[in-house]
Amino acid sequence: MAPLKRVADAAVAALPDAIDPMALSLNENPFSPLPTVRSALVSAIDSVNRYPEFLPESLRRLIADRVGVAEDQVVLGAGATGVTMQLLHATTNPGDRIAMATPTFDGYPIFARMARLQPLTVALDEHGRHDLDALADAAAQARVVVLCRPHNPTGTVESADDVERFLRRVPSDTIVLLDEAYIEFVAPEFRLDGLSLIRRFPNLLVVRSFSKAYGLAGLRIGYGFGSPELTRKLWRMQLPFGMGIASLVAVAASFDAEHQLQQRIRAIAAERRLLRARLSSIGVYATDGHANFVYLPAAGKPWREVFDGTGLRVRHYDDGAVRVTVGDRSSTRAVLTAVAASRHPMVQRISQKTPG
Repeated sequence: MAPLKRVADAAVAALPDAIDPMALSLNENPFSPLPTVRSALVSAIDSVNRYPEFLPESLRRLIADRVGVAEDQVVLGAGATGVTMQLLHATTNPGDRIAMATPTFDGYPIFARMARLQPLTVALDEHGRHDLDALADAAAQARVVVLCRPHNPTGTVESADDVERFLRRVPSDTIVLLDEAYIEFVAPEFRLDGLSLIRRFPNLLVVRSFSKAYGLAGLRIGYGFGSPELTRKLWRMQLPFGMGIASLVAVAASFDAEHQLQQRIRAIAAERRLLRARLSSIGVYATDGHANFVYLPAAGKPWREVFDGTGLRVRHYDDGAVRVTVGDRSSTRAVLTAVAASRHPMVQRISQKTPG
């Protein structure tokens, strides 16, 4: 049995650290699971010899009640990415087009290739915002159009009025995927009325995730909600036994711990504001983000040259831009120290002290 134990020990040792102030590339939650969520997951371990529900009806019901829609208006998947692939498989054919911004979430070009779709890309403006008119024009030629709000990687949001005008311009036979993976970080005054939108736009699917604010990225739980006509098509693609047995207890425990969860979300949002303000104080522009990251657009010298060699793992882009996940205070200090010490042309030499 010793060799098997060594293999298991190695596998456990290879797991990522729950708390890692240098891991700032994937927009993960910097905190380990809430105590009540952890306890629920530990309790679920004794049942892993049993299959989960054939179809995740209980989890569907739980989320529908929380969102405020009927059960048949919810679909589930392995993260928001799983829901997206269900949508593409259920509503597109190879050769169809999918419209999206560029840059965008890394997954969308990959999903397009997997579903054998032709991408139509629309550039963001210099402040990382969508050109919604151009995106609506592209949507008229596509089967699916993606709108990320907050946008990944820039964190920007368009106004509710602008989004509604966009939806009115999109043809009714084009599916709109509204990606709200980071919606929990958005202040209430900037949120959309998703329930009203899906009633008035039956071609709209709102997609969300438990990976970011809820800190359950490793469990891969995502959901979407929309009109019954649309979600009925997607539910037919629901994979039998496709949601792990721990998914239901993790989500239920997270909902029960809403107060603690909101405290964490407020802490991350406050850290984001602090990081952006400190960057601004030394002359570094970051987009007006509403998620759990900051985005530094390309500005002469590639940001890769600033962060390489620092030990910080951030997400770099081909044009020289960078997206930095908001972590804890030690993460913020490490980012500010790296930027302040660099020779990047945006940095003003106000002080050589280590930023606090």
